[in-house]
Amino acid sequence: MSVVISGGGPAGVMLGLLLARAGIEVTVLEKHGDFLRDFRGDTVHASTVRLMDELGLGQKFAALPQSKLGNMAVPTSDGGQTRLTDFEALPAPYNYIAMIPQWDLLNLLAQEARQEASFTLRMNTAATRLIREGGKVVGVHYRTQDGEEGEIRATLTVAADGRHSALRQDAGLVPQEFPVPFDTWWFRLPRHATEQAQEPQLVPAFRAGEFALSITRNDYFQIAYFTAKGSDARLRTEGIDGFRTRIAGLMPQYADRVDQLPSMDDVHLLDVRLNRLPHWYADGLLLIGDAAHAMSPAGGVGINLAIQDAVAAATLLAEPLRQGRLTTADLAKVQRRRWRPMAILQRMQLMLHDGLFNPVLTGRRLGPPTSLVLATRYLPGFRQLPSRLVALGPRPEHAPAFARRTPTESAAA
Repeated sequence: MSVVISGGGPAGVMLGLLLARAGIEVTVLEKHGDFLRDFRGDTVHASTVRLMDELGLGQKFAALPQSKLGNMAVPTSDGGQTRLTDFEALPAPYNYIAMIPQWDLLNLLAQEARQEASFTLRMNTAATRLIREGGKVVGVHYRTQDGEEGEIRATLTVAADGRHSALRQDAGLVPQEFPVPFDTWWFRLPRHATEQAQEPQLVPAFRAGEFALSITRNDYFQIAYFTAKGSDARLRTEGIDGFRTRIAGLMPQYADRVDQLPSMDDVHLLDVRLNRLPHWYADGLLLIGDAAHAMSPAGGVGINLAIQDAVAAATLLAEPLRQGRLTTADLAKVQRRRWRPMAILQRMQLMLHDGLFNPVLTGRRLGPPTSLVLATRYLPGFRQLPSRLVALGPRPEHAPAFARRTPTESAAA
């Protein structure tokens, strides 16, 4: 029995690694020639850090360049600040969020997967459409960067090819869309030598119609700028000078370095989507991660939720695949297991959109609602709820027994 996975992101490569450790023939197709792309989502939450330990990769993961984020505080209307999260109160050592370049994480997972004889990663190869026989999906057609075309047949085809999934479109599956009032523009600004000793943190800034979030990285600040959806053409027409002025006014602490943002080509748009498929599967086909449910950047949960999908899929499907008895009912189990956690997190994001993002973007309020400020200040343990939802998720998955390794076993593989 074999599996072909479209998409070499966190969900696709993680699923490939897990299934290969179960002895299943698996091929991952990634349309790019490497993983080097900025701002693909670099937040690695506690659930994923723990998973790396369970897979025997904790030491290698810890050796990757990363910064550990502390709690998030937001300015309030009285001139003070209120802390929204309390990650330190979570069970150690999984009580933080790691900021790590996604390409480093993917290179580590791919390197480990390549140690398995049943794993193949084909770069520069995009799955273009499904192969169907008698109403069942039996593999994919592909095209390489050189224009070569071919097909790979498999018992199971997995679409992990993101929010603009080609395989989802070819399957005729249409997600339910939720309204999102904003888009996000990502860019980076340098950290000065005198700032290197500062504790990594999330720093928000609000102004009527726009806001931004600064994330401390090893040698730079990663900035997310938020304003009304559909504003990309206007911002680019204003040009880089206008954008620099906008950021300096919103985040005056960076006014001394905005001129080091070279051009609007260095400002990357994320077309924010929040949606989900009613059904994540068809006969011979499973969709996971953003292909099944695109997440808003609110809370930074998207990567970790996609990885949790991959772990659940491997846990539930490895044995049916090995025994040659995989059915559509088995695929439905994956959706049933991951639906509630996904729906809870999407509901949390919609609440953030309504309670925080919309009022700021429409100029009705700057910062969080008074009720949230009071709850974080005076209700004991309140901050642990969003901390746990973000860091661990509603139903954190653990590595299946067949995929677990000790650090010694992983190093020797």
